[in-house]
Amino acid sequence: MLSSSKVLFGHNLHHRAKSFIPPRLIHRRFLHLAPPFLLDDYIPRYQLLSATEASKKRSAAYAHLRHCNLCPRLCGVNRYETTGMCLIGDNVKVNVIAPHFGEEPCIQGHNGSGSVFFSGCNLRCTFCQNHDIAHQRNGFDLTPEELAQWYLKLQDVGHVHNINLVTPEHVVPQVALSILHARDLGLKLPIVYNTSAFDSLASLDLMNGLVDIYLPDFKVWNKATSQRLLKADDYASTAAESIKAMHEQVGDLCFTGDGIAKKGVLVRHLVMPGKEAEGEQIMKFLAENISRDIFVNIMEQYRPAAHVGKPKRRTKKEVSEQEDREEVRYADINRPVSKDEISVVRKAAEAVGLWRFCDPPRHDGFAI
Repeated sequence: MLSSSKVLFGHNLHHRAKSFIPPRLIHRRFLHLAPPFLLDDYIPRYQLLSATEASKKRSAAYAHLRHCNLCPRLCGVNRYETTGMCLIGDNVKVNVIAPHFGEEPCIQGHNGSGSVFFSGCNLRCTFCQNHDIAHQRNGFDLTPEELAQWYLKLQDVGHVHNINLVTPEHVVPQVALSILHARDLGLKLPIVYNTSAFDSLASLDLMNGLVDIYLPDFKVWNKATSQRLLKADDYASTAAESIKAMHEQVGDLCFTGDGIAKKGVLVRHLVMPGKEAEGEQIMKFLAENISRDIFVNIMEQYRPAAHVGKPKRRTKKEVSEQEDREEVRYADINRPVSKDEISVVRKAAEAVGLWRFCDPPRHDGFAI
């Protein structure tokens, strides 16, 4: 009896003992809230750091601000004096701080995720779904200490389930300092690192021990797509390396009994028009190089945004010659994604052995 219970809960054990399972149970869906993905309780990783380890991280963060080489852009600027690609100096610029109910159910829960939307970004995605935040320097400036105080407000007043740092890749030193300061002020919530995955191993090393849940995107696979749509030559290789490092730190996504995620990696892939073959490659990489138990959200809410669908700039001669035809930028992705394209990526994920998906509930209750 004990053996068959383990078979139902563990993916590897399932294959090892498949012959012992009655035929009617072989295709039964596995449970997310089951060992080894079920936690009795959880203490955030930053609570377990020693005073010496915390001091070393503070020193490293200040050093990186003086010579910023944390993200793959490697600008090398002194952020106390000037800015690099991200246009952000030694303080962070924040657009919104509030309980957020637009995340995965296991992240937002009933009370919301305590989201901090940072302005600026180290990518230049032509289709950015948060263009007004990521590509424009809108918001208010905060020191790491002031940011830490906001974490406490989200915890004590908002009663959120976690602190969700949205697009933090370009402000990693400030974020590290803010978490350490918030720990001293009494923060008890898990930290979610909500990233494009255009991170360096150095930045992830600084965040190691501070982050509980990594929430990376894996946007595109082909280099040509990355160059054209993200304005980055090496996105896929960087994202692959980063997600592997994230998984080595915190493992597969784990929950407490209330259905709220506490630690691990949840990978998002936004399906884009005509790019489903790249989605297939991403799913294959995740299964073969990270874990078949990795939690994946195959997202279907792509919409033309930012520069997509805007009129192309034309000379006066071109305007006079093409009066009846208005060309738009990035016309190939200037449409919603189709159900067939989403289905292709989902089937590819299942075919390579992935099984933990962020699916809507098959009932009228809450999606946990």
